[in-house]
Amino acid sequence: MKKLSSLLFSILISCSLMAQNGDGASASKQNDPKMQWWKDAKFGMFIHWGIYSVPAGKWNDKTIYGEWIMHQAKIPRTEYAALAKQFNPTQFNAEEWVRLAKDAGQKYIVITSKHHDGFAMFKSAADPYNIVDATPFKRDILKELAEACRKFDMKLGFYYSQAQDWYHPGGAVSGNVEWDQTHVADMNQYVEKIAIPQVKEILANYGDVAVLWWDTPTNMTKEMTRKLADLLKPYPNIITNNRLGADMGGDLETPEQFVPATGFPGRNWEVCMTMNGHWGYNAWDDRWKSTTDLLQKLIDIVSKGGNFLLNVGPNAYGVIPEVCQQNLREMGDWLKINGEAIYGTKASPFPYLSYGRATRKGQMLYLHLFEWPKDGKLNVPLTNKMTKAYLLADPKTSLKISAGKENATIQLPNYAPDKIASVVAIQFEGEPVVLPVPSQGKKVIASSTEENNNTTQITDGDPKTIWKAVKGEKSATLEIDLEKLVAIQCLSLVEPWHPWSGIRQKQELQYLDGSSWKTIFTEETDGTGLTKSFPVVKAQKFRLILRNEKEAPSVGELLLFRAE
Repeated sequence: MKKLSSLLFSILISCSLMAQNGDGASASKQNDPKMQWWKDAKFGMFIHWGIYSVPAGKWNDKTIYGEWIMHQAKIPRTEYAALAKQFNPTQFNAEEWVRLAKDAGQKYIVITSKHHDGFAMFKSAADPYNIVDATPFKRDILKELAEACRKFDMKLGFYYSQAQDWYHPGGAVSGNVEWDQTHVADMNQYVEKIAIPQVKEILANYGDVAVLWWDTPTNMTKEMTRKLADLLKPYPNIITNNRLGADMGGDLETPEQFVPATGFPGRNWEVCMTMNGHWGYNAWDDRWKSTTDLLQKLIDIVSKGGNFLLNVGPNAYGVIPEVCQQNLREMGDWLKINGEAIYGTKASPFPYLSYGRATRKGQMLYLHLFEWPKDGKLNVPLTNKMTKAYLLADPKTSLKISAGKENATIQLPNYAPDKIASVVAIQFEGEPVVLPVPSQGKKVIASSTEENNNTTQITDGDPKTIWKAVKGEKSATLEIDLEKLVAIQCLSLVEPWHPWSGIRQKQELQYLDGSSWKTIFTEETDGTGLTKSFPVVKAQKFRLILRNEKEAPSVGELLLFRAE
């Protein structure tokens, strides 16, 4: 029998805050009691809504825009502000939005109170550029949504763009590229006259605010950051994210538009993601993610210990697109049956499962099967005694468990109860005992390493320590020796860039077969990492060939997972 070790998923630390987001360095406060409701909730609704929904993504015959339309199309302040006179969302119904979130199984809502365009979606005494004073609608969206959330017991949070503001003079601009000189002014004055007063308003005027979601701390100084952070002192239960600025950190890490390859164990983290290609409404964008994709992303995120904040972009009439509503309700239907395996759970004890993901709640283990075993036999790589197994879709029918030396086998019915993900619940004893990750702590030889770097950073379990090739290199090779023959089935790679960084890194994974290297697969990523399964390869030495045209090849962590 092979030697086993108790290994919780915490060895799989994801990218550091600086590597993933660049918005702060402080670790999130995972054990803070105020976080408990959020950690149990797992699934929330993000809402990006503003006067950018009026052009619906189109400007000067181009249909590529969303909530960044003012910046990307370089629209002058006065011309953009005129959109407010056309914004009259008479079909907006706050209760319908909250009921949709409830139907989807979402436990909290975060809405844009002011995005980078500077338009406030609430009555603001600080400036008349707001939905009550500048539009024919004359209603306070935040007030109505707060009332509906209280009625339906839904947590409510507010997004606020504290630094970028393309309308108010002095507000920061991404890239520091000004297209309207009437906007140029002192940023300190903007913070004092607009940001601070408006944050005070949203904190004080709408009841119990659950989350304050800062965004893009462009040009934020420590003094500006401190002044805004001080506003939260009277509100100790508010949860904040990590985007305030000046390394302030926050309660949440916020990977955007991608699921980190290994999660953020030891931290609170939340993936924010769109349902198509835009945050704000774009009438021409039909790149909708399927319910299968969205639901499996939710399961993947929760299996790694995170939350999923899934965005909708209502149109100028105040209507959430029908495709969003349909997908959300289908996710809610699944959660009505399988929610026990999502809400209040912890990360998977397994580094890798070929057939899906896992979550845990106390002495219950939940296996989320994306693929149904053809022979009906489900392999569980756990040596703990299992006392009961059943499908959440059929809890009254017990499944047969056959214990082995290093795993157990559960006999499943012939057909999966769900086409997207079927959940097997297992009751077990003790703490999960699983085999260690074969690559953890193993020696790596690199063809090129930047000064002050070393290759131990590649397999040390801490992606905060980033390995880099020498500056100017466009390719590099990493060779890892597992010290014995191991059956490997998956590679997980953490990379240190954003989806919007424009970095494309190519990987070619090979294994040594006798005296020759043979390719297992080639892949290209957007710089945020990957997890790639492949047919089982039994070998001792593997190597990864990296190619990068824009920056020197770089890796936060490399993990090779054994076959079950």
